[in-house]
Amino acid sequence: MPSSRPEPTASDPAATGRRTLARRTLLTAAGVAGAAGATTGLGAVLHADGEPAGAATPAAPSTPSAAAPTAPAPAGPSPAGTTLESVAAPRGTTGYRRLGAGPGWPRVVREELAPAGRRREEKRTVLLSFVHLTDAHLIDVQHPVRFEYLRATEPRAWRPQEALTVHGLVSMVERINALRGGPATGAPLDFAMTTGDNTDNNCRAEVEWFLTAMSGGRITPNTGDPGGYEGVQDSGLPLYWQPEKPLDGIDRRHGLPHLPGFLDAATGRLTSPGLGIPWYSTVGNHDNLVGGHYAVDPYFAELAVGDRKLYELPAAEAAAMRASISAGTDTRGSALRRLLRGHARRMRTVTPDPARVPLTNRQYAEAHLDPAYTGPGPAGHGYTAESVAEGRLYYSFRAPGNASGSAAGNVVGISLDTTNPDGDHRGHLAAPQLRWLDRELTRHRDDHVLVFSHHPSTSTPVGGDALLAVLERHPNVVAWLNGHSHRNRIRPRGHFWEITTASHVDHPQLARVVELADNGDGTLSLFTTCVESAAPYAAEPGDLSPAALASRYRELAFNAPGRLDILAGEPGDRNTELLLRRRHRHAGR
Repeated sequence: MPSSRPEPTASDPAATGRRTLARRTLLTAAGVAGAAGATTGLGAVLHADGEPAGAATPAAPSTPSAAAPTAPAPAGPSPAGTTLESVAAPRGTTGYRRLGAGPGWPRVVREELAPAGRRREEKRTVLLSFVHLTDAHLIDVQHPVRFEYLRATEPRAWRPQEALTVHGLVSMVERINALRGGPATGAPLDFAMTTGDNTDNNCRAEVEWFLTAMSGGRITPNTGDPGGYEGVQDSGLPLYWQPEKPLDGIDRRHGLPHLPGFLDAATGRLTSPGLGIPWYSTVGNHDNLVGGHYAVDPYFAELAVGDRKLYELPAAEAAAMRASISAGTDTRGSALRRLLRGHARRMRTVTPDPARVPLTNRQYAEAHLDPAYTGPGPAGHGYTAESVAEGRLYYSFRAPGNASGSAAGNVVGISLDTTNPDGDHRGHLAAPQLRWLDRELTRHRDDHVLVFSHHPSTSTPVGGDALLAVLERHPNVVAWLNGHSHRNRIRPRGHFWEITTASHVDHPQLARVVELADNGDGTLSLFTTCVESAAPYAAEPGDLSPAALASRYRELAFNAPGRLDILAGEPGDRNTELLLRRRHRHAGR
């Protein structure tokens, strides 16, 4: 059993009709040409009114993050706005439940890797304070290559809250901007890192929404017909929650509410202030694969931007397809291609949209380099023109310092690419990247190193053991932070900690503040504190404002059929102080 003990918390308790787009134009936009799969430039294909579908209007590069409010420097540590103070909790015990403020989660001290000295707070020096975000899964809910029909066999294959992912991320950005500093040390936040699955369907619109939400600007989370919604939630199918139709079905039996005007509001324009601190980006499997599983080819690219969409499937076929996806062996999507072609007559007509074009790995990284998305920086958010030209989506960076004069110059971050461009939802690290990582860790032997990736050790069958071996050889590694599993989990790994953070899309919808401090006694402390979005716990009836929709996002996630309670983790996976030994000669000491 892990050695842990709880400490008390500081507080107890837009209309243009359908358009026909030439196949060649769409495939060119998709970066797919011919059977060989050669790539071309993304191109700018616009709607008739000249505005890109699903438009996101980023903040002007000359005034990055101008609208982002930043909180004043704190007088000291504060639990305000974190789960130390309060956590969303259900009201009532049965049926559809509204949420309210519940008791906060305590901080748990974990000593598996080093003992906690009694006077460590007196000698402590803060080295770094940052925010870990992961698995935002910004979703184009009208995208033709979604797998919603798998819900015929598994309720969790489609979520009733999915139309509100942009609202949820914007609200999380607002929360981060409002934090008064590190809740354990009071140090101002140095940066944020998002560890992949920032998008869901690998499409240009979703990438633009993500970059705008993070850097600031206006977002219209809508594709296809700008004057009408064409997704499953207005399909008349009881398989899905129909918020504006009194249909029986699994969601209605779970009490999901009748919300007139919901779909227009969910696809309407909203504005993100953008983060007020620098931020970095790590790639995940949903960012560069079809549905997070399959390599992009001409068939899937054409389907994505085309005018046909499959809404339902017999349960037996859904079960077989789900099993194929979970196995991860059909990386080229042969079974899915056969299924979709076999059900061509079942498909419904939707408005085609080039904004749904899938991006190559290089195009995904290049989008981060657009000056319109620089925000508070850094330019490229970790990706550089050189690394993109090399086709390399992994990099290292020296952690930015902060105005308080922290020793963050002695901390280096390393962002890995654990996705498999050939397909597979599971993690994959090839030998060249592992050799690069070994060299980087050697080069930064006198720094504390934080390693970031999308996949955790338990979801990386190719190269995962080798990665752990490399990290264990280098005593300067302090922590490995990741996501993918949508679950909070913290484990000791040799001399460092592996910290996995829950997603933004599934309950309990969290991010995590991480603070690194030198205790002056030969040990380091890593403080982890979970935070919820800034949305109110409950929206007023009839309120469809962006803030209220962000609140509904959380509430719907809690009430989603098939919700998993284990994703929040155990107390020692949430708010913690993780002790470890300072095992190397630290520069400047």
